[in-house]
Amino acid sequence: MTGRVEGKVAFITGAAHGQGRSHAVRLAQEGADIIAIDACKRVVKDSPIPPATPEELAETADMVKALNRRIFTAEVDVRDYDGLKSAVDAGVEELGGLDIIVANAGIGNGGDTLDQCSEHDWQEMIDVNLSGVWKTVKAGVPHIISGGKGGSIILTSSVGGLKAYPHCGNYVAAKHGVVGIMRSFAVELGHQNIRVNTVHPTHVSTGMIMNEGTWKMFRPDLENPGPDDMAPICQMFHTLPIPWVDAVDISNAVLFLASDEARYITGVTLPVDAGSCLK
Repeated sequence: MTGRVEGKVAFITGAAHGQGRSHAVRLAQEGADIIAIDACKRVVKDSPIPPATPEELAETADMVKALNRRIFTAEVDVRDYDGLKSAVDAGVEELGGLDIIVANAGIGNGGDTLDQCSEHDWQEMIDVNLSGVWKTVKAGVPHIISGGKGGSIILTSSVGGLKAYPHCGNYVAAKHGVVGIMRSFAVELGHQNIRVNTVHPTHVSTGMIMNEGTWKMFRPDLENPGPDDMAPICQMFHTLPIPWVDAVDISNAVLFLASDEARYITGVTLPVDAGSCLK
């Protein structure tokens, strides 16, 4: 099956690398033009997670163009509503409309128990992973409404948006909040045939976990751990015998929710979690 989002335009945040890039490429493979934004800078100070770069955003653009699809890019932080609105307005003017929003951009920080979490780490997490999702939809949805054809909005939550983990309570709170945003938008926009859903990834083999800091966090008993050392720990989270999923696995879920195959699916929390929610 091809052309599942043919002729549609998708607005994707955090598109320079990782899951966001994967979403842009996967939707372009199925016929969509792309509005791709990323902060392209370090958002969390001293984070082991590699920040996106302008060069990576340009690479995403090249990958979409290689599929004979159009793409508009901008360097915008999702905390900046005016910047988001300017970018999506310009992208819609260039590409001709908007049908799909994928609020993917997010961060990881913390490591403390929730009672020891600093105010800075709490606020930074809420500002990016919760408020940034709301601002993304707020900036884009007027264009879907004005198009009069309905549309699909997909918000990236997490398995941590469905259950709790220790030492990342700020992340868990933000990702649970994304579900609340999704459900509210779903009931408010449903009469205009705009569907709103969340995807809930488990560990994904991107830079978010594939970095030295995360390996050491999972295996503090080793001097120089690598992904193979972390894999058995990650696999314990899952029912299926795998340590993590790939970005394309999340992209396939995003594509399904964006396509007409999901035309009557709204308000759904869709885990892509190798059975993590069963544990």
